Amino acid sequence: MPIIELSWLTKRYDGQTAVNGLNLTIAKGEIFGLLGPNGAGKTTTILMMLGLTEPTSGRARVCGLDPTRQPLQVKRRVGYMPDDVGFYEDRTALDNLLFTARLNRIAPTPARKLALELLERVGLSDALEKKVGAFSRGMRQRLGIADVLIKRPEVIILDEPTLGIDPEGVRELLQLIRDLSRLEGLTVLLSSHHLHQVQQICDRVGLFVRGELIASGDVGSLARQLDDDRSVTVELEVSGWNAALGETLAGLEGVLAYNGPRYELPDGGGEAAAGDGAAANAEIAGYASAGGASEAAGATAQYGAVRVTLRCSRDLTTEAAKAVIENGADLHAVQRKQYGLDDIYHRYFEGGGTVDRNHGTT
Repeated sequence: MPIIELSWLTKRYDGQTAVNGLNLTIAKGEIFGLLGPNGAGKTTTILMMLGLTEPTSGRARVCGLDPTRQPLQVKRRVGYMPDDVGFYEDRTALDNLLFTARLNRIAPTPARKLALELLERVGLSDALEKKVGAFSRGMRQRLGIADVLIKRPEVIILDEPTLGIDPEGVRELLQLIRDLSRLEGLTVLLSSHHLHQVQQICDRVGLFVRGELIASGDVGSLARQLDDDRSVTVELEVSGWNAALGETLAGLEGVLAYNGPRYELPDGGGEAAAGDGAAANAEIAGYASAGGASEAAGATAQYGAVRVTLRCSRDLTTEAAKAVIENGADLHAVQRKQYGLDDIYHRYFEGGGTVDRNHGTT
């Protein structure tokens, strides 16, 4: 049974839809990243999961509980760290944790023992008597993680936890989150708009745009969705370039677009860049050529190998490699393009995407 289950969850404010028909399941012990630009609806989703705002329609289950009808029970089992953690600035780190322990009805002696243990775990044992007002942003975030753990939750929700932290602090904080999840068996929901940070620690990622979860899965499965939606991209690095090779590659059955050195048509009809006559930019080891095959050859000699990209309706890696060899050129590298989170981010957040209402259970 999933520890978090959201079914057609929707929230509207004054006629504006903040979250639209969200379907999502998160397993126990999983680190799930909710990735999307600011204003996408991530925080509204979190507030509904905590019972801090009611959904317009749909249903949420967190630890088997309904946050709308059982908000206090949910809060006992879920630790929440907002993007701007609030503490008593004139009190020490230890005092702040002990205060949270009292709010959660933890007896003084075990509370102190647990607070000291948590401060050591998050790397603040040397600052336990230091007033929080003197803490850096990174130290406050570490204290925030200790604060949400004081009640021994089953789930922790972190809203933009790395905001405003220097790169080294981000790396350490993300490693801390992963270690805690693995050691304690915690389920972690991490909301962020920083794609690389999410990629570093999350088991799965959900892409949230304009109130809708448009895709979810691990990075590999999201990349496969890009292949399904678009095409297969084959990348080659070749030396000994010749016009016949360009014509052969562009003319392979299944090539939709060719991006590489221009070549002369055999009938003298000018330059071409793909079998269907589509325009392309010459890309010769970082050197853009508009001067035809002769200039391409000169650029090859000056800059080294030529880079060619083929967008195909199917995987033509083998056929493309064979064409290079048969045309007397040297093949240095050939690969089917592997999409990373950068490509996924661009595809869905900047280029839009088709919403699949059932993808949330991927």
